[in-house]
Amino acid sequence: MEIVKYILIALEALTSIALVAVVLMQSGKEAGLGALAGNADTYMGKNKTNSLDKIAAASTKWIALAWIVLTLALNIV
Repeated sequence: MEIVKYILIALEALTSIALVAVVLMQSGKEAGLGALAGNADTYMGKNKTNSLDKIAAASTKWIALAWIVLTLALNIV
């Protein structure tokens, strides 16, 4: 049972790092990711920024869900 506990701790540490990284990569409401490169005013730049922001938001939700499940599993074990 100790091996399972160590595996869950390692997975939670990895998801914690991934969650922090994904949240920090997200853009604020004022500027999208494309504004950093200067192409936010073009049609393709707006669509690309929109899709990157959507991917970042979706991955944040899934990683946070995995982190919550791992935390509950560690609490049970």
